[in-house]
Amino acid sequence: MPKERVAAIVPAYNEEANIAGVLRVLCMVPEIDQVIVVNDGSCDRTAAVAASFPSVLVIDQAENQGKGAALKAGAEAADADILLFLDADLIGLTVGHVQQLLKPVIDQEIDATVGIFDGGRTSTDWAQALAPFLSGQRAIRRTLLTGVDHINESRYGVELQLHRQLKRMGKAPKEVILKDVSQVMKEEKLGLAKGFAARMRMYWEIIREIPRM
Repeated sequence: MPKERVAAIVPAYNEEANIAGVLRVLCMVPEIDQVIVVNDGSCDRTAAVAASFPSVLVIDQAENQGKGAALKAGAEAADADILLFLDADLIGLTVGHVQQLLKPVIDQEIDATVGIFDGGRTSTDWAQALAPFLSGQRAIRRTLLTGVDHINESRYGVELQLHRQLKRMGKAPKEVILKDVSQVMKEEKLGLAKGFAARMRMYWEIIREIPRM
């Protein structure tokens, strides 16, 4: 049986300060055949930083279309059987963490996984303990995406949309604990006031997805 191809897709919006650490790890994972960054209308050097990695394919979206549209663009560009979705602002990510997410899918134990932070930072651990289905760290068989509606319209609600629809298909993701992994908070990126406003917009986009389910 031929080896299944794996593509890592990283949606990114104004992540020049963080994305290199994630890409450095992905480029060292032997199971990954393709790394794709979808630069979602960034105003900073996100695209340039991603392009500094010779093996990374950078897709530039002229305007910010939201996380759901970025993931869809990356999936459409991928030449792979298995898709790995990772956020661009992860802290503490290692090759081992990526392999933990991928292994159950590669081994055909299950069709999808979702990564849950543990022991990284109290703020992100607490958020994922309350709502693990909102994690952006996932591995999924590409064929399952054909059954997911509205992904390009869902913006930050994409994780809720994906998780709920996978469960409806009987393909509930396996939770994989990502020990000592966390991510940069919006308040740290943008300052307290702007970061809080951005967080409220994110929550609204998530809540807005609930009636679609």
